[in-house]
Amino acid sequence: MQPRKPIQTEGTTGFFFLNLSHDNLENHFKTNFFMMHNYNYSLTELENMIPWEREVYLALLNNWLEEEKDRHEEQERNMRR
Repeated sequence: MQPRKPIQTEGTTGFFFLNLSHDNLENHFKTNFFMMHNYNYSLTELENMIPWEREVYLALLNNWLEEEKDRHEEQERNMRR
């Protein structure tokens, strides 16, 4: 039996492996479904994204959702006055 080779973490492959290791398969599919269902992304668009590009769009979407939530809460506070 041969010993396993260590995972190479050098170069581009290592960069993506280390930086995207927080995502799992279940989260990947749930996120795809959410973006297709709510924001009209196609599966082709999502699957053709570079891994870091997907992270950028998800971060921008998350920021936008937070801002919308804050605006909605502010409107509710103003209506109660």
